[in-house]
Amino acid sequence: MMKNTKRTIRKLKEAGLKITPQRLAVVEILEGNGSHPSAQNIYEEAKKKYPMMSFSTVYKTLRVLEKVGEIQQLSIAEDRVNFDPETTPHHHFLCEKCGHIYDIEEPSPVKITRLEGHLVNKTQVFYYGICSKCQ
Repeated sequence: MMKNTKRTIRKLKEAGLKITPQRLAVVEILEGNGSHPSAQNIYEEAKKKYPMMSFSTVYKTLRVLEKVGEIQQLSIAEDRVNFDPETTPHHHFLCEKCGHIYDIEEPSPVKITRLEGHLVNKTQVFYYGICSKCQ
């Protein structure tokens, strides 16, 4: 989970990547961020500090962070992709009214390692409904 900027920087360097101010800005925005931001949200936040930053730079940085295991991509909503710096196994709940995404710590009922002869490396479970704030 991305809770330590120094560790993330080390992982990026180990992957042979330069630590540019723009990459660092994206890492800092994500550090400890439980709001599951979209690339657009991150871009808008980064532009406040780096007005010349492009959306492409943000998106490429997100892909790199995903590749080195510092974030996970969530395709929970049809119209957007969100990113989660919490990479330990957990599930997500999407409120169909307000659009907020919540972490669900409930463990999977069954730990599946093989499925019909396939090796399972990870799973993502998405729940959909109305959150307690919108009920």
